[in-house]
Amino acid sequence: MSEEQPGSPAPGDSARFTALWDDYAGRVFAYACRHVDHHTAQEVVSEAFLVAWRRLSEVPDQALPWLLVVARNTVANHRRGDRRRDALTEKISRIEQVAGSAPGADVAVTDRAEVLASLATLTAVEREALLLTAWDGLTATEAARVVGCSVPAMHVRLYRARRRLQSGAAAEPTAVAPQRAVAVPRSIR
Repeated sequence: MSEEQPGSPAPGDSARFTALWDDYAGRVFAYACRHVDHHTAQEVVSEAFLVAWRRLSEVPDQALPWLLVVARNTVANHRRGDRRRDALTEKISRIEQVAGSAPGADVAVTDRAEVLASLATLTAVEREALLLTAWDGLTATEAARVVGCSVPAMHVRLYRARRRLQSGAAAEPTAVAPQRAVAVPRSIR
């Protein structure tokens, strides 16, 4: 009594998959070439048929439309990956640009503790405002939207943070921003 190994093809699966490949690989490749470059189209075909192999029992008798849907989804995945890669490249470029243009950007790693200590002297509100603009690359308007304050309030926070860092004056670090008093309705009291 011979047991099949996990992942090994069932009898007839290899023949069916080979027939799918022979009949449709060229058409799937042609579809992929219309949407991506030649090299990526080869990857799309490989990935589409890998999915077909793994889900061979789900592949319908009319396999071409099913394979083209898999190819379309694979192309979309490649495009999302390209967009993520481009966004990361842009972000790294922006960080390098900011680091290259900032005075003292070539500070040695040993000064890291000093920079962290300086940031720790800021209030949480000032630190967040400064990091949103300097580290995350947001404008004051965008940073204000993130933290939910007005644009003038964000400018004041940035001014105070920069002034405090330049003067070296230490503020008492606060973990939480001060909250406004909220009137509690009488029905709740």
